[in-house]
Amino acid sequence: MIASRRPSNTPPPPGATKPAGPGRPKDMGKRAAILEAAKRMFTQHGFDGASMDQIAAEAGVSKLTVYSHFGDKDALFLAAVESHCDLSLPSSLFEPSPDTPLRERLLDIANAFYSMVTAPEAIAGHRMLCSPQMSNSGLPKLFWDAGPMRVQSDFAALLERRIAAGELEIPDVARAAGQFFSLLKGEPHACLVFGGPGPTEEEIQSHLASAVDLFLRAYQVREPASGKPAASGRSRR
Repeated sequence: MIASRRPSNTPPPPGATKPAGPGRPKDMGKRAAILEAAKRMFTQHGFDGASMDQIAAEAGVSKLTVYSHFGDKDALFLAAVESHCDLSLPSSLFEPSPDTPLRERLLDIANAFYSMVTAPEAIAGHRMLCSPQMSNSGLPKLFWDAGPMRVQSDFAALLERRIAAGELEIPDVARAAGQFFSLLKGEPHACLVFGGPGPTEEEIQSHLASAVDLFLRAYQVREPASGKPAASGRSRR
């Protein structure tokens, strides 16, 4: 969930230029409603087209409440990106879970990630972030830090744990994490971005499985004698 953006020219109400400090607890229900409203408005109207008034009305709260929770429009946008990633790729997917076979865990992450990046709002946002008018904007970097970088960091931590368990041998974990997600996007994602036909569910599953297997062929520890993957590395689905 992302959208086009130029620096916001809508100043916050007096006294609401940043989230309030310690004091009365925030209403988490209102915060969640604001985030959902922001996702819809940014997706439908872009960053410039979605006003804080619209978002407040969509969420059923006052504009002052929106500013009280998020401080300004940029902060709300980034919070919406983080929320989208957290919902699509929850932390539970990156927990150690040593009893879960490595290939099975990677396939679970692959399916969740692919669903996230190929959602219609994500495809629209990807196109907008790559547009010429965004070249002088700081938003793509902020988006990267709030979304993809967080996901890659969580995945890198999972790889480190699997390396420590003797299942993987990776000289550059950060690079391998980036390679994994690039493999998952692959041609199907590019086709969607450029308006081509979407793959069938069977094609998606075949693509994701082959991407995971390619990653494992590069980094999975193999038994010296047989050349087969370590016993804990592959499972039947």
